[in-house]
Amino acid sequence: MPKPAKAPNTGLVTQAVVRHDANPGGKLLDKAFAFAFKGLVYAQIWEDPVVDMKALQIRPDSRIVTIASGSCNALSYLTADPERITAVDLNAAHLALGRLKIAAVRHLPDYDALRRFCAEADHPENVETYRRLLAPQLDAATQRYWEGRDLVGRKRIGGFANGIYKRGLLGNFIGLAHFLAKIYKIDPREILEAETIEDQRRVFEEKFAPIFDRRFVRWLTDRPASLFGLGIPPAQYTALAGDDRMADVLRKRLEKLACGFPVNDNYFAWQAFGRGYGREPEHSLPPYLHQANYDVVRQRIDRLDVRQVNFIDHLAAQPAASLDRYILLDAQDWMDDATLTRLWREITRTARPEARVLFRTAAEPSLLPGRVSDAVLSQWHYAEAESRAATEADRSSIYGGVHLYVLR
Repeated sequence: MPKPAKAPNTGLVTQAVVRHDANPGGKLLDKAFAFAFKGLVYAQIWEDPVVDMKALQIRPDSRIVTIASGSCNALSYLTADPERITAVDLNAAHLALGRLKIAAVRHLPDYDALRRFCAEADHPENVETYRRLLAPQLDAATQRYWEGRDLVGRKRIGGFANGIYKRGLLGNFIGLAHFLAKIYKIDPREILEAETIEDQRRVFEEKFAPIFDRRFVRWLTDRPASLFGLGIPPAQYTALAGDDRMADVLRKRLEKLACGFPVNDNYFAWQAFGRGYGREPEHSLPPYLHQANYDVVRQRIDRLDVRQVNFIDHLAAQPAASLDRYILLDAQDWMDDATLTRLWREITRTARPEARVLFRTAAEPSLLPGRVSDAVLSQWHYAEAESRAATEADRSSIYGGVHLYVLR
């Protein structure tokens, strides 16, 4: 029998999160977040890959490096036909998830099996599918992870039998939000039954908006630790709140998620309000799980590599002028000025002509001006119009800004 999996190493996460210039209370919060972040956080990534691919203008010779997170986006980028993709992450649980999804694409017999395992992810037979078809294809560390047990004693692979998207730090946070909504006699799934955007807005204004005026909700969300479940560390909490109460910021972001796009074309809304993907074919899925993309994703799966390494360290090991598409998610919100400058020096050194860098921020503006040295940043053009369009089109609706920089 496989040995119980060890807890993923938190050292890399702690180094990335704990601010050296924070006061003792701030450092304590940072360490608490790093502890919370040591296991599975995102079963699904919360950045819109359709927005990413449009902004990045991926070409057949594109060499992409991205943060892996739940690996949905790295897999989805394969539909744009790049030369190769390297997905890096500090969190060993995320790497185990990515490697399992890659194995599912490679080794499950057909689209229906892939959809049942990765999209629906709540069929009891998925555990037997894992044991028979996937486990023999996994490296030993990934196999130990999925056959090990979580903090409450459940076998991790069991998540694919009863709803993997309900697990992880974010899945648990959404579950608590649903529990709180029910206390206030609100059914979050009501949004998903709306037939028009006007109906979606009516449900939001009547049922959801008043929650953010509740005294307990305003008190709770004023505490940075309350948003650890969203994967938001203390430094990013400050950027997200700005000069406003956090309850007001969250109301605005949830309003866009609930009302900004038709729910039958927004799988982020299904995750937030339904704790999974929609079951009907017309309901949106990440691009890598679209039936129309099944063959090309499977044909190109060997172009994707996942690694546990710091993004900057990975770039430092690459030759000059060897990459041209960089996706940083929201990781820069965690960084101090010195780390940002190191990162952008390595991006600039490794960038090929016409390279593009895409990232998100909790606040609306780009965080780079005044923090990254002019000698480095002046080599890049901020694509303001494209960044604004990407922000407006991002269906996940969590972030204040989506930002695109292009090498001059």
